[in-house]
Amino acid sequence: MNKKDLSERDICTKFITPAIQNAGWDVKKQIREEVSFTDGRIIVQGKMHTRGKRKRADYILYYKPNIPIAIIEAKDNKKPVGDGMQQALEYSEILQVPFVFTSNGDSFLFHDHTGQFGDLEKEIKLEEFPSPEELWQAYEVYRGLTEPKAKEIATQDYHLDMSGMSPRYYQQNAINRTIEAIAKGQDRILLVMATGTGKTYTAFNIIWRLWKAGTKKRILFLADRNALLTQTKNGDFSPFGSDIMHIIKNRKIDKSYQIYFALYQGLTGNEDVKNVYSEFSKDFFDLIVIDECHRGSASEASAWRQILDYFSAATQIGLTATPKETKDISNIAYFGDPVYTYSLKQGIEDGFLAPYKVIRISTTVDEGWRPTKGLRDKYGNTIQDRIYNLKDYDRTLAIDERTQLVAQKITEYLKSFDRYAKTIVFCTDIDHANRMRMALINENADLVAKHPNYVVKITGDDEVGKQELDNFMDVEERIPVIATTSKMLTTGVDTKMVKLVVLEANIGSMTEFKQIIGRGTRIREAEGKVYFTIMDFRKATNLFADPDFDGDPVQIYEPGIDDPVNPEDQYGGEEGADGVLISDDPDENTEDINGNPPDIDISGGDEEDSEPKKYYVQNVPVSVAHERVQYYGADGKLITESLKDYTKKNIQKDFASLDDFIQKWNSSDKKKELLSELAEQGILLEALREEVGKDMDDFDLVAHVAFDQPPLTRKERAEQVRKRNYFGKYSEQAQNVMKALLKKYEDEGVSSIEDKAVLKLKPLNEIGSPVEIVRAFGKRGDFEKAVKELETELYKRA
Repeated sequence: MNKKDLSERDICTKFITPAIQNAGWDVKKQIREEVSFTDGRIIVQGKMHTRGKRKRADYILYYKPNIPIAIIEAKDNKKPVGDGMQQALEYSEILQVPFVFTSNGDSFLFHDHTGQFGDLEKEIKLEEFPSPEELWQAYEVYRGLTEPKAKEIATQDYHLDMSGMSPRYYQQNAINRTIEAIAKGQDRILLVMATGTGKTYTAFNIIWRLWKAGTKKRILFLADRNALLTQTKNGDFSPFGSDIMHIIKNRKIDKSYQIYFALYQGLTGNEDVKNVYSEFSKDFFDLIVIDECHRGSASEASAWRQILDYFSAATQIGLTATPKETKDISNIAYFGDPVYTYSLKQGIEDGFLAPYKVIRISTTVDEGWRPTKGLRDKYGNTIQDRIYNLKDYDRTLAIDERTQLVAQKITEYLKSFDRYAKTIVFCTDIDHANRMRMALINENADLVAKHPNYVVKITGDDEVGKQELDNFMDVEERIPVIATTSKMLTTGVDTKMVKLVVLEANIGSMTEFKQIIGRGTRIREAEGKVYFTIMDFRKATNLFADPDFDGDPVQIYEPGIDDPVNPEDQYGGEEGADGVLISDDPDENTEDINGNPPDIDISGGDEEDSEPKKYYVQNVPVSVAHERVQYYGADGKLITESLKDYTKKNIQKDFASLDDFIQKWNSSDKKKELLSELAEQGILLEALREEVGKDMDDFDLVAHVAFDQPPLTRKERAEQVRKRNYFGKYSEQAQNVMKALLKKYEDEGVSSIEDKAVLKLKPLNEIGSPVEIVRAFGKRGDFEKAVKELETELYKRA
């Protein structure tokens, strides 16, 4: 057979794979073919969703398992040897591999990022493909791993998971870059990974390799929640075995273990209690991993920082989804620039994190409300005369009717979507969380009667609520459904099934905003969780438009030699021994989400010492002023336009005219494949049909929306074919088959008659067996030709 007649897969089998094997690559351990390294972006329109196309490399070559060093893009022999190099280079950047090859079976085009093989890009013969050792030696120089000890650490094996679980590509990147940094002597390391991307699993693999290499023998894992310690020890870290792992509790130290887990606040003390960590020698730990390091470990004034300073000889790895970068505090100033960053935007693009839909609701009092002169609140306090707005509500002034309206809109959404969809309502403080709980109970009295804990308040002061936290987090537990909180659920809580995040608090920082959004980003496809909704009553989602929202971490604070790092606790509450917040007063937030200062008192008088901290107002008319829905678009931005406008714009990107679309439609062997391509671009016809018209044919739906063509229903198209007497050229039995196919199209659409199983379904199976039906046309190819001609007749322009 001529080489140019071979398929791309045949070229791989007959030429590329043998060339790689002949160079010394192990086909079982070092060569992986057709590797899909992303899941495909989840695209949401209306209540429907699909997945976009996965990123797939033809070959990924590994020096050792999970240590990729090269990719190969294959093409058929009709294409030049370098075809596909641009895509291959894009993939190499994502996978962070320095060696890129393309091939059409004649030779290889070799792109070398390391500069160790001469030209940046050159053509080499099939038999000149480099061996694993040749590439690895160049890789060692490129990464600075030439010292014997560095080589040993960098090549240490990953943990072999017998369940078949292996790191995703970005976890490999994070693990390998961290291991390489430590191998080169770096002792302060920052890893930035979006919430829901497996930071703890990544940390386990880093520690496992360092521990197995004998480089780090005694390790401390610091967290800020008791539940996280047990969850980490018994979950991702279980391969170490319980004999060498220990959770430090009740301030008791046992120095006979190798891997320790502790709360920050469980190791530090105060004026009355000594610091427990000082019972260890300063060089006791070789490695400290700081989970959620944005919580204060980089603040010199923080008690947590004392631990890091005491064990300063240890290598320290900070893990966070949101590095804390303010004018006063900097994770980057302490740990250095991140060795790897995996953002929320990239996670959504790859299909590993859930996209979101935003419902923005404003009320008639949001822009400002001023009390009449001498107005008293419901407890008899005279309300200070000034204009109150969003930054004041539920912090210094509570309007009952506004709280009730918010509860009504939350309940209205759940009733239209799923009344058992897990929901977190973020409030300004504990008092607000309690009042919101009451309002939601009243709005959902029917379900509360059946399930007393349908709505719960989960805050640091509420023991009952804290006891319900595990049930709220549990994927299998249906109740509780709605949790009202202030700060307690912003971070470190794995809420896998949360489908609705309600913003009813003024968010004072980008760090806090990202943490709150992270509560909904986990995907549970098997349980029906593929996206989540953000309901915003405080204009907090304006922060999505901020360049800092999903950009790379940038250091803001750059301290001089003698400059102090001032204390700051953006979370507002202090923590108890159990690691949960016991105070949620956010009074330190003196600016609104746009950085504006608080309103000036226009009453003309000074506040009196007896003035209450908060006013409680009733009988204020409040209604919805504006409501709009936005979707997460392919470019990572929120789309406000209707599905119809969105479809029109995206169709016209690919098809300049109706004729272009018709040509593509008629030339497609399977219309279903073309429709799948459209779906991968975010064009979901079923969602569009809900908005435009249910009886419309897929072709007409696109032509009508994108090119303003008068639409026809499937029935109308079928009638046009019947009127032409098109079937007269067939035998009587064949005519019966064609009429049955036309009826099938009329009822179910064009994809149904293209399906090979159509011959076994009604009404075709009532005419005869599949063999008998095909014989009425001659051969199988004749029948397939007849179906294709029927499609042409259906879409013939009048």
